Amino acid sequence: MKIITWNVNGIRAALGKGALDWVFAQQPDVLCLQEIKARPDQLSEEQRTHAGYEVTWNPAERPGYSGVASFYSTSPAEIEIGLSDPRFDNEGRVIRTRHPDFLLYNIYFPNGQRGRERVEYKLDFYARLLELCDSLHASGENIIITGDFNTAHMPIDLKNPRENETTSGFLPEEREWVQKFLDHGFVDAYRTLYPDRVQYTWWTYRFAARARGIGWRLDYYLVSEKLFPRVRDVIIYEDVQGSDHCPVEMVVD
Repeated sequence: MKIITWNVNGIRAALGKGALDWVFAQQPDVLCLQEIKARPDQLSEEQRTHAGYEVTWNPAERPGYSGVASFYSTSPAEIEIGLSDPRFDNEGRVIRTRHPDFLLYNIYFPNGQRGRERVEYKLDFYARLLELCDSLHASGENIIITGDFNTAHMPIDLKNPRENETTSGFLPEEREWVQKFLDHGFVDAYRTLYPDRVQYTWWTYRFAARARGIGWRLDYYLVSEKLFPRVRDVIIYEDVQGSDHCPVEMVVD
């Protein structure tokens, strides 16, 4: 099974650049998009559908902001929107789908760079998700969490860790929450497969950062420990343009 995750930083802009042509040509079984910044009624029929795929949308209430969409070639047995918490569910950040052997979360995690209040909101979001995942693990479920985590976990995951120690996205308390997921039965699939490899998934549009290799790894696959032995590969497509993030693929048996 092939899953691709991509923060497209505006689905209408990505469509205008032809970026989604590339991703559908890879024929993923599931495509998880984040930061779509649009409601489906703002797209044409051609823009919001793709032959051979069904799609679930979870746009934010606020126009032009956040939002996620999941495309799948086989109908999931169950679809759930949000985290069952009104504090988080108006921002269009979560779609959970049930597949034969696992639950898949497509998530656009909050960004904490608009001030301390948003950092606390982000940490609370992590806590609510982990609460749900702990319960699911306790009931025997396997889980894959993918999307834009908006946090680089370890120094290897960004170009300039020392300069960013006080920057949201690399704050100790944010990194600690990513570690908590690993301590609660999850595996960072890419980093476990490639412990020393340096690749990034996001680059600021400023300072020609992408061309200069100044990036962060913000887009992850966290996989239940019991499921991880079936993960065959995680591929970061650094050269694929169309967003300030690049797509990331995971292949699982």
